[in-house]
Amino acid sequence: MVKVYGRITSSNVMKVLWTLSELGVDYDRVDAGMAYGVVDTPEYRAMNPNGRVPTIQDGDLILWESNAIVRYLAAKHGGGALWPSDLAHRADLDRWMDWQQTTLNPAFTPVFWGLVRTAPEDRNHDTIKAAVGASCNAMAMLEHRLKGQKWLGGDALSIADIPLGPNVHRFFNLDFERPNLPNVRAWYDRMCERPAFQQHVSGIPIE
Repeated sequence: MVKVYGRITSSNVMKVLWTLSELGVDYDRVDAGMAYGVVDTPEYRAMNPNGRVPTIQDGDLILWESNAIVRYLAAKHGGGALWPSDLAHRADLDRWMDWQQTTLNPAFTPVFWGLVRTAPEDRNHDTIKAAVGASCNAMAMLEHRLKGQKWLGGDALSIADIPLGPNVHRFFNLDFERPNLPNVRAWYDRMCERPAFQQHVSGIPIE
């Protein structure tokens, strides 16, 4: 059985739990990170020297970095669903996973921290405004990608969609003005129809 270390409110842990549930893989989870501690213990640092979540243990394998974990689980259990067999198709999806980490997440993180984890009196509104703009620019790329298709990879949920799910959920549910993005909104609404997304992303408090 897969063992997952990480608190359920972490967007990176959400990716892993959503993947496990989509694949029907049994797992145990240990609360770790922020108020739960654990991540600074010698035992945890021996598994993950970054001291961050998530980390998984699957037999003898210890793995950290959330997108790497999603790839691993999809490759092992996906059976051609989340993890397509065609190499070119998979590479196309893979780049959107990387884009989530290199473009969308850096743009959106200051919005999340500014509006959720910073007291109103301490917020830097110029920083938040600039980050909202950068986030909307990134979302415009998704709007273009999703034109005429249900998911980032076409007609079916794949490894490309899952890393973006927590970001998109927060984008549509935090208090700031956003442009009309009908394709992204329809994509997000399709995610919200999935029981595993409801359980691990949309049903979890944003904190």
